[in-house]
Amino acid sequence: MADCDSEEIAVIGNTDLTAAELENNKNNTMAEAGTTLLRRMEISVAEAEKRTGKNAVNMQETYTVYLIETRPIDAAAESQNPTPDSLWRRYSEFELLRNYLLVTYPFIVVPPLPEKRAEFVWHKLSADNMDPDFVERRRAGLENFLLRVASHPILSNDKIFHHFLAEEQGWKEAVFETGFQAKADSRLKALNATFRVKNPDKRFTELKHYSDELQSVTSQLLRVRARVADRLYGVYKVHGNYGRVFSEWSAIEKEMGDGLQSAGHHMDAYATSVDDILEEEEHYADQLKEYLFYAEALRAVCRKHELMQYELETAAQDLASKKQQREELATGTIRTFSLKGMTSKLFGQETPEQREAKLSVLEEQIAEGEELVKEKNAECEEYVKNAWVDIERFKEQKDRDLKEALISYAIMQISVCKKGIQVWTNAKECFSKM
Repeated sequence: MADCDSEEIAVIGNTDLTAAELENNKNNTMAEAGTTLLRRMEISVAEAEKRTGKNAVNMQETYTVYLIETRPIDAAAESQNPTPDSLWRRYSEFELLRNYLLVTYPFIVVPPLPEKRAEFVWHKLSADNMDPDFVERRRAGLENFLLRVASHPILSNDKIFHHFLAEEQGWKEAVFETGFQAKADSRLKALNATFRVKNPDKRFTELKHYSDELQSVTSQLLRVRARVADRLYGVYKVHGNYGRVFSEWSAIEKEMGDGLQSAGHHMDAYATSVDDILEEEEHYADQLKEYLFYAEALRAVCRKHELMQYELETAAQDLASKKQQREELATGTIRTFSLKGMTSKLFGQETPEQREAKLSVLEEQIAEGEELVKEKNAECEEYVKNAWVDIERFKEQKDRDLKEALISYAIMQISVCKKGIQVWTNAKECFSKM
């Protein structure tokens, strides 16, 4: 067990930031935001293209590439309207970029990529990742990912990100030269830290619960929306049946024929409008999915903190053990049962020279241990400070984005209901003229 001094050291990384520190960090971040890449460059993923080629094992495969276009804002403002720089990237290259950012900036809530395969789809929507509608939505999601990174005060200034946008050849080599893969924490190591850390930071524990709740609520909302979309599709298609019945009926009715045929046209138009409605809804669903995937990015920040806290506690515990050994050697008393104590009883005590040599080695190890604990503690404090600034930034972004998305969704639904009322009002007028 660690002594009192080491116990204090082990939990220093958990000390809460004061309100003044948080405000200062927030102000610094806001000041840095003026230097983001998005203020200097227009970025878009203009189109997607299906290609066929050979993969790493020399087998034929079909894949999709996305055209990234960039243009300096200064040139556009001066009405020069230059041809944008452009290059093609595969989805796997976007994944490599994000993995690099995750490892290089573990304290940042790194924006997620759009889904690789469709999830939470209603039954009429294709789950094929080569479906044109899905590819188009993924194109928009990849563009949103680039805009998120380009607007971040830290990520937007990363050189590898700039290479990704500007250099078609040699970009992957530049990523691997950073050695980010060697810095990546293994899942087993992170899991071990999660279960063995003794003094978890309350704020990061609450953040894990927050991310779990965000994921749970968002996924439930998406499931409900998929079920509602199925039912809505059925309701609209019933109006298509009405339209067909009215049209056929108008052929055998002389006096009511015109009215029935007009009503039938209104019903047909209403039935076919459901495709556009659900396509627009899918746009809002994709916005919710982004925050569904953001939940995992939040947990990644928590896991890294747990790992750093575990390393700090391990170093502090090892230091405490060394200090206890020094005390035992100095006083000649063994406080706890150990193999060393049994050996001393069986074979006699050590000579003064042996004891001095061991004390000298222990003093060196204690000095190294104290330096290591100090270093780990400083790393943990710095991580907490930087992470909390970005978490606050993320929460503000999330509240703003979801509020706008849900308000827009509600406005869309009101508009849809008004159109439905208008269709039946028009049909009623047709019936009244019979």
